[in-house]
Amino acid sequence: MEQTLEFTIDGLPVTAAPGETIMAAADAAGIYIPRLCAMKGLSPFGACRLCTVLVDGRSQSACTQPAAAGMVVENDTEQLQGFRKNLIDMLFVEGNHFCMACEKSGNCELQALAYRFGILAPKYQYQFPQREIDASHPDVLLDRNRCILCARCVRASQELDGKEIAGFVGRGGEKHLAASSGCGFVGTDVAADDAALAACPVGALLRKRVGFSTPIGQRKYDHQPIGCEKELRPEKSSTTSDVQKGVAS
Repeated sequence: MEQTLEFTIDGLPVTAAPGETIMAAADAAGIYIPRLCAMKGLSPFGACRLCTVLVDGRSQSACTQPAAAGMVVENDTEQLQGFRKNLIDMLFVEGNHFCMACEKSGNCELQALAYRFGILAPKYQYQFPQREIDASHPDVLLDRNRCILCARCVRASQELDGKEIAGFVGRGGEKHLAASSGCGFVGTDVAADDAALAACPVGALLRKRVGFSTPIGQRKYDHQPIGCEKELRPEKSSTTSDVQKGVAS
């Protein structure tokens, strides 16, 4: 029998296998921890920081921090939820996320998190960036205005597709996703059915000619808030209030 360790999240007992992350253990226990850069099947990255929790009073990213016996994890606190809401706000104003015209609307994890946290409009000033769009490939479109630098496409390409179609260049506000060829995605071996495209949580990396193919009302987050598929005990979490559920429905 595999050895397990025990700890708590918001006072609830949780078990984990040695080496398992807090996020993985929380998912198995029916406790949702918000995330954007984390995705099942990909190596932990710790970029978005939405999954920040308090571990014995100290901030840690739940997607990278291994669980330990006896640790006390806080996930659903007013301070942490405010911190996460601010991060989501900043992602919206830092990029160009015009949801009404975005092909990913209804299936976008950033949009769904905004609904879950009750964000109808960001409180920070929009930066209105003007970033290049790569439409060079016949089947793939990259809109850098929507990229949140989560690296899910980069990791999925390397770890699931066995390719290396893109990476990051630049630093700070100039950091952006770039194709691994000097002539855009048309010079790479990316394909429309690659896992890298499906891994994008927003509308940055898209398959061409399939936009708006799913009618409103049948999209992934049209009826249930993001994270509900992981919450076996949603009544224990204050992050999915009745108000937030109403906004997302």
